[in-house]
Amino acid sequence: MTRPEGAGDAALVLTIDLGALAANWKHLAALSAPAECAAVVKADAYGIGIEHAVPPLRNAGCRIFFVALPEEGRRVRAAAPEAIIHVLDGFLPEWSAAFREHGLRPVLNTPASIAAWARLHPGRPAAIQVDTGMNRLGLPIREALDLAGRFASPSLLMSHLACADDFDHPLNATQLLRFREIRAAFPDVPASLANSGGIHLGADYRFDLVRPGIALYGAAFARDRPPLATVATLCARILQIRHSAAGETAGYGAAKRLGEDTRIGVLAAGYADGYLRAAGSSDARPGASASFRGQRIPLLGRVSMDLTAVDLTQVDGIVEGDWVELFGPNMPIDEVALAAGTIGYELLTGLSRRARRVHIGSAAS
Repeated sequence: MTRPEGAGDAALVLTIDLGALAANWKHLAALSAPAECAAVVKADAYGIGIEHAVPPLRNAGCRIFFVALPEEGRRVRAAAPEAIIHVLDGFLPEWSAAFREHGLRPVLNTPASIAAWARLHPGRPAAIQVDTGMNRLGLPIREALDLAGRFASPSLLMSHLACADDFDHPLNATQLLRFREIRAAFPDVPASLANSGGIHLGADYRFDLVRPGIALYGAAFARDRPPLATVATLCARILQIRHSAAGETAGYGAAKRLGEDTRIGVLAAGYADGYLRAAGSSDARPGASASFRGQRIPLLGRVSMDLTAVDLTQVDGIVEGDWVELFGPNMPIDEVALAAGTIGYELLTGLSRRARRVHIGSAAS
């Protein structure tokens, strides 16, 4: 592939298309209307950087953001001074200063946190989360119903879908019914249920506010539904091309024996960069592939800390110093993740800071 823009003297480049990020949000906002569309930017905006992700989202029209922790909320506030910022992990009394200083809103999940918020921040807005079937954070339905009428009206009532990536899963309809039940007890409070997959379950799931996360960043959000525009592309240079004979092995543990004479490319990327070790191949399993000018090239052997080997035997016109796409528009991140036994979320959020990050797109400024 061609040299990534802004690569300079780097050997590994993560290109982040902020224009694609903004376009993905606009697409989801149009699809979700008349519900308002927020943006989930927790985990450092799914690994691409809060400081870079929030401005194009804000400029595209997003005015509500969700983070996991107060420290993330502080960073969003610096990039979006007028935004509404919800903290999904709730509220602890020792977080009071951060919530007050940066104007954050907790998503309250327990009776204790509700009482503490009312005591320490009387009259300030807060969301309440009800668990409708995920058994993660959130009030049980009975506790939420008992709370109705006794707690000053929350600014948002929300729950989270456990199986929205599988449109046919029966738990989706069950959670919708349960959420409708609890919403009836808070009739004048804005409601939010849909995440990225939930948006595509239909209008019944969208209520007043939707909360897309992974769909914004160009990875898969539902089974059998194509992702939106690619936001993150990881490319590595070929440090060496070597010729190895049939019967030799590649990489640590001699995990992959070569069945024929093979041309091997050694790339400047490894698990220290967040490119998962489990993506490698062995005699027992094929592993992931990379891409060169649209042609797939399989990984050979285990992924090392700093290096990854690929099979270039069938590739013409490739030389040392060329660039290979590890994931991006020609090699979907979710396909790489699947080969490593995980999901695109983990691969994207686990990228290290060693790769040179280059921001492109009309929203990059």
